[in-house]
Amino acid sequence: MEEFFNNNWNASISDYSNSKPAVNVKEDDKSFTLQIAAPGINKNDFEISLENRVLSIEVVKKDEHDVNDFTSKEFDYNSFKRSFSIPKSIELLKINASYINGILKINLPKNKEDQLQPKKFIRIE
Repeated sequence: MEEFFNNNWNASISDYSNSKPAVNVKEDDKSFTLQIAAPGINKNDFEISLENRVLSIEVVKKDEHDVNDFTSKEFDYNSFKRSFSIPKSIELLKINASYINGILKINLPKNKEDQLQPKKFIRIE
């Protein structure tokens, strides 16, 4: 415990504020899924919009704690904005999102015509 309190907290620490969250993109036959790591954010703080085939995810959040409340403060997701170009193969009206356990998931369903079709065998007559 003594080591914890005797650490040099004024050492050079990377600035994590306003950093962009990590994003995973998954594709399957029927859709794309974006997974955005955003722990500690209330789902009501997200604003997701779509304009001209650009999907924007934005969080504008004011920190309720003063920096002076902490001995050391590294995690701080006050605000960020990420934008993604949406391919023409996506059904824009069926895009949906959920936020569970610090992960924002956005499902982007593909148009029926653009979904991979199962292999079909043609019988020769």
